[in-house]
Amino acid sequence: MYRVAPLSAGFMLTSIIGGIISAMYVYPRSAPWGFTFFLFFVLMFVASMISMTYAPIEVELDANIRRERERRKIKR
Repeated sequence: MYRVAPLSAGFMLTSIIGGIISAMYVYPRSAPWGFTFFLFFVLMFVASMISMTYAPIEVELDANIRRERERRKIKR
């Protein structure tokens, strides 16, 4: 079975915004480049959906716990 890496929310946001920009602005000016960029951002979106569904959440929880501990050390 494959191991799925957890991806950030920024990755999904980039794929959505990039897909919209490539479909609305790049495709009318250059069809091959617009299609290529749109396909790339769709693949990024699919990867983020797979990551959101199958990635282990323990990795993100551990990272959040470490960040909170570091913030508490800095405040003290």
